[in-house]
Amino acid sequence: MPRPHTPGPEAEPLLVDAETDLRPTPEVTAARRTLRAHSALLLIGIVLASLNMRAALAGVSPLLGEISGHFGLSATTGSLVTTIPLIFMGLASPFAPRLARRWGTEAVLLSALVLLLGGILLRVAPPVMALFAGGALVGSGIAFLNVLMPGLVKRDFPHRAAGMTALYTTSMIGGATVSAASAVPLENALGGWRGSLASWSLLAAVAALVWIPQTVLARRGTHHGEPAATPVRTTSGAEPRLGRSALAWQVTLFMGLQSSIAYVCIAWMPTIFTDHGMSKSAAGLVFAFSTMLQMVGSFVVPTLAGRMRSQRTLAVAVAALMGAGIAGLLVAPAAGAWVWAALIGVGQGGSVGLALTMMVLRTGDAHTSARLSGMAQTWGYLLAAVGPLALGVVHQTTGGWALPLTLMLAVCGALALLGLGAGRDRRIRA
Repeated sequence: MPRPHTPGPEAEPLLVDAETDLRPTPEVTAARRTLRAHSALLLIGIVLASLNMRAALAGVSPLLGEISGHFGLSATTGSLVTTIPLIFMGLASPFAPRLARRWGTEAVLLSALVLLLGGILLRVAPPVMALFAGGALVGSGIAFLNVLMPGLVKRDFPHRAAGMTALYTTSMIGGATVSAASAVPLENALGGWRGSLASWSLLAAVAALVWIPQTVLARRGTHHGEPAATPVRTTSGAEPRLGRSALAWQVTLFMGLQSSIAYVCIAWMPTIFTDHGMSKSAAGLVFAFSTMLQMVGSFVVPTLAGRMRSQRTLAVAVAALMGAGIAGLLVAPAAGAWVWAALIGVGQGGSVGLALTMMVLRTGDAHTSARLSGMAQTWGYLLAAVGPLALGVVHQTTGGWALPLTLMLAVCGALALLGLGAGRDRRIRA
């Protein structure tokens, strides 16, 4: 027969007031309110920061002729207006994870928006060197935003990474669409290309204001203040060595080639149309239409990618869409302009969304994701910077667009091959 249990002093029941115990204290209520507000601010901040990722670049393309004419720039020199930001996007990218580890992701994102704001304003100062120096600052600010966003998504939305990537990629392309479509109307309304370019400083200023409370909350000790680049060791005790990973290089080169195609189109698509008889305003509208359709690809492709084990089919599909559009520009640029613009737009949006999604899917933690993002965007944007400049040189040398567009078709083929490797169901490991 079991011995009856006699409670000792250590088992004495603790008497509590159930009603009082279940009611949250004022401190807990305040903490919950702060976390809810911070989540809302985080989403708004991500969208506003993403809107700035291409707007300051896309608004230049429809005005490149006026800018080059104002300063008397050749086609090769004029291409530097769009190439210099890309070069600095590559050069500044490696510093983003390091700065985030030292100061926190939010603080670096805020600084990037302030840097972008300063670059936009410097770019419209009278000397021609200010145009290029401002472009360098614009590229550096965008680089920090580009690199830190995948790690931020991996850190704060680990189970919704693909959906959040689709959100911020679509926002990024939305900013570029509005910028491209409104460049010429703003030029007419504000008295010249300088007013049109300077107007995008307002968007950067609004985004910076939203990230100020984010940074303050981070400094007060919320988990959002942690950098999206905290080292995580594998079971072997070592971090993945990205430079020795074939998969990391495939993702990097996929990022670089798709960026090269995108920025060639940003730099030269309106010029291709005007060289074949289109008016400047009509060419700007077609370019804006192409940029707008990028939102379709940037939303659909990452969403599908997150539901698939392998993304190889998607990689080949987006490369094929861009190749078909570029082939159309080669055969009948003006007659089928809207069709070619649509194919290129959907393919571009899908390719950039897929590249950014693969930085998350091919890694196992936020730190490795941020490191891969830094590597991919460092070498990727340096590679992308070659595109607009090289096509400007080839166009100036040949006097036409046949050879430049043929070279772009070859790049699309290489992109499809890289996608077969980068899209495999693998993760980068130590």
